[in-house]
Amino acid sequence: MKSNNVKQHLEEELKDPYFKELYELEEQKLQLVKPIIAYRIKHKLNQKQLALKVGVTQQHISKIESGDFSNMATLGKVLLYVGFSVHFQLIRLKPSVSRLIHKRGLQAA
Repeated sequence: MKSNNVKQHLEEELKDPYFKELYELEEQKLQLVKPIIAYRIKHKLNQKQLALKVGVTQQHISKIESGDFSNMATLGKVLLYVGFSVHFQLIRLKPSVSRLIHKRGLQAA
């Protein structure tokens, strides 16, 4: 019963274009993190061990796995090590979404 409530709530929230953009961004971030975690599990590595192999700190691995991509070069380096490449694509927002974001400001993000 609770899962239906959560699903219904999410469906309702996704009607808001601003929320939908933020939600989709989180989904994309998850897709970047999954191969890194899968690699660590498959090779029985903890974050520190992977960090040593890649040449970054354990804190970088932790941040990446939690969705903090403040250092894109490090993200690219880790993904490259685990057998992936990342390509960024700019997609122009619909004018209605852009206006909504400007109206709200980014503090809600």
